[in-house]
Amino acid sequence: MKIIMLGAPGAGKGTQAKKIAEKYGVPHISTGDIFRANIKAGTELGMKAKGYMDQGLLVPDEVTIGMLLDRIHQDDCEKGYVLDGFPRTIPQAESLTKALAEMGEAIDFAIDVDVPDENIISRMSGRRACLKCGATYHTQFAPPAKEGVCDVCGSELVLRDDDKPETVKNRLKVYHEQTQPLIDYYKEKGVLHTVDGTQTMEAVFQSITEILGA
Repeated sequence: MKIIMLGAPGAGKGTQAKKIAEKYGVPHISTGDIFRANIKAGTELGMKAKGYMDQGLLVPDEVTIGMLLDRIHQDDCEKGYVLDGFPRTIPQAESLTKALAEMGEAIDFAIDVDVPDENIISRMSGRRACLKCGATYHTQFAPPAKEGVCDVCGSELVLRDDDKPETVKNRLKVYHEQTQPLIDYYKEKGVLHTVDGTQTMEAVFQSITEILGA
């Protein structure tokens, strides 16, 4: 069961990817985790990636895909995996399809967690974080006991720059330009399934398990 999670930033695909991994006993693989693991282990690809990252440059696709292929051929991926955050662009998707085809493999499911932009902006601009202890809240869905104050350590809660409406709008613009074409790409491959991401987290997961079969 090889699964790709698609969806805009803030659609909740990372949360669903973790739940899928837990239920089906397959690893949840995010590009961020792969980068960190390779850099920590000092692999050749990890050092290449670090060189680009240290200069504030994007890591080239061939380096990212090299690390990804290493990861999905480890023993714990025997039953499959959930990819979260990759591919992000059509060239990455094409490279992944080609690399898997050479090994007689293919993606089984591309799950698009669909949430309208206005919902995402409202969701993310409601997030609040404690910079001291790392606790997170939401003004609407998970508010602190006292407004603006962390329940855990009593520090002030802040709206992170990443979650400000103007930043979210920019991230969504990039998503629509670069990543949304993947929806058409996987639709053509016959593996795309769309779920309504505006439902509760449990209902979204229920929809996904129905697609995956149990």
